[in-house]
Amino acid sequence: MARGASKVAAAVGGVVALALVASVSCARAGSVGSAQVVRETQVSGTTQLLIAVSPVDERTVWVSGAGGTWLRTTDGGATWRSGTVRGADSLQFRDVHAVDASTAYLLSIGNGGQSRIYKTTDAGASWTLQFTNPEPKGFYDCMSFWDPSRGVVIGDAIGDEMAILTTSDGGGHWNRVPPSALPRARVGEGSFAASGTCLVTAPGGRAWIVASTPESGRLIHTTDYGRTWFSDSLPITTHAGSGPQSVLFRDARNGVVLGGGYNATPTDILAAYSNDGGRTWTPRNRPPLKTGVWGGVYVPGARRPTIVAVGPSGAVWSRDEGISWSPIDTLNYWSVGFASPRAGWAVGTQGKITRLSGF
Repeated sequence: MARGASKVAAAVGGVVALALVASVSCARAGSVGSAQVVRETQVSGTTQLLIAVSPVDERTVWVSGAGGTWLRTTDGGATWRSGTVRGADSLQFRDVHAVDASTAYLLSIGNGGQSRIYKTTDAGASWTLQFTNPEPKGFYDCMSFWDPSRGVVIGDAIGDEMAILTTSDGGGHWNRVPPSALPRARVGEGSFAASGTCLVTAPGGRAWIVASTPESGRLIHTTDYGRTWFSDSLPITTHAGSGPQSVLFRDARNGVVLGGGYNATPTDILAAYSNDGGRTWTPRNRPPLKTGVWGGVYVPGARRPTIVAVGPSGAVWSRDEGISWSPIDTLNYWSVGFASPRAGWAVGTQGKITRLSGF
């Protein structure tokens, strides 16, 4: 989105040279006892802003960032390989989707031809340009896949039309969903391209997207692999540069939307929960992050419905889907992803990668 977090410049600094393991005891409000979150600082090998992360499993993870940067690990982050896509060193890859250790997709953001999709099938040795945005006023934000062949991308509105792309052949062809199958766009509507989490897919052809204007936010969703779409309103507070940033669902019915931005205020509603697939929403407690949430995900396989959320003022987590929150740290993150309760990664400024476990 061409407002708020999507236009923030990358901060450049030194890479942490030594790994640090820190155990943080996080007593959850309203609960008996405590849980332990383990943080491990990993050496990324880059000083670029890292923006999105996609774990395949506990060992294989892909990351994307500014300066045409991508990273990959196949040993859980003990070592990271970083690279730059040829001809794309001026682009910001705001989203990455990993299929396996060899195959991944990158989505860059920007007006017109800056919005692109690349794919590798040889572990990053080469990248194929699959899509270049032909619309001068187009701006693509996030992508997700149902399986290795079927995927979806959301962009900011072009006039009064929403811009959603789908593929059914692994990106060989990316096609815009006809306007007749979509809700009419609101003036200035778009999604925040801050972390690759403004769009999420689920089995059976389900997908959810958060979009907003400075006045209101809403959820756009499909149940048929993107052939038809519907919308419902969200209670997340919106301003210029602040609104719903991240959508996450743990099954077909239960999900959470998280919001924030540099203009977020202490009284803003920045979390909401749904138990009917996104049709209705109940506000939750505000995550204890000054500027709110840039990215958030469920932790797959956790004993309780556990969420980890991150932003420029730190990382927090909840074991009750936003009723209560506990801090993890106060570092500057943009996104987070998990393979299991034993293996998650938060990424951010200055090439920052922190492995999280203990959930």
